[in-house]
Amino acid sequence: MTATEPVRVAILVFDEVEVLDCSGPFEVFSVANRVLARRGEPARFDVRLVATTPQVIARGGLPLGTTTLSQAPDADLLLVAGGVTTDAERDPAVLEYVAGSRAWLRASVCTGAFVLAAAGVLTDQTVTTHAEDVDDLAARWPALRVLRGRRWVRDGDVFTSGGISAGIDLSLHLVSVLAGTDLARATATQMEYRWDDADKKPVGEAG
Repeated sequence: MTATEPVRVAILVFDEVEVLDCSGPFEVFSVANRVLARRGEPARFDVRLVATTPQVIARGGLPLGTTTLSQAPDADLLLVAGGVTTDAERDPAVLEYVAGSRAWLRASVCTGAFVLAAAGVLTDQTVTTHAEDVDDLAARWPALRVLRGRRWVRDGDVFTSGGISAGIDLSLHLVSVLAGTDLARATATQMEYRWDDADKKPVGEAG
């Protein structure tokens, strides 16, 4: 990626993915591009859903078209959505893709943290996940420091968020990291989403 090229965002999905876990982040990055277009500026994000198959069925039966992992370009930001992750955690193609990703930022929404952990991306970091899954994540990977009550957590180049709607907060923060706080705020305004990044303190930066 050069200064003039968009950030390539891959949102990993699978059957029984939580709808808002993937559509919320997708909306954030795509709306950020629309805000830029209104300013006469080029798109900053190339965002797509990626999966092992051309279509997955999300929770509630919603079909989602995807770019297959074999056809997906290298990502700069890999974000793993959550949902029912049992099969994804055991899928060799998914684990190989996540573990082998060249993305310089990795993130998860909700139980997507379990996929990152199963792939060896999460090892001993400070992380978070859906409130109902904190104990399970901590028990299965005891070297992780799993925090409760956080919308999102940053530890180095890895970001994790709480459940479902928290992925929107995390994605807005990622927009601010990658393209500036002004664009993140304008995106939240366009979405009519109440976003206050000040009280979501990244580990290692503000507590």
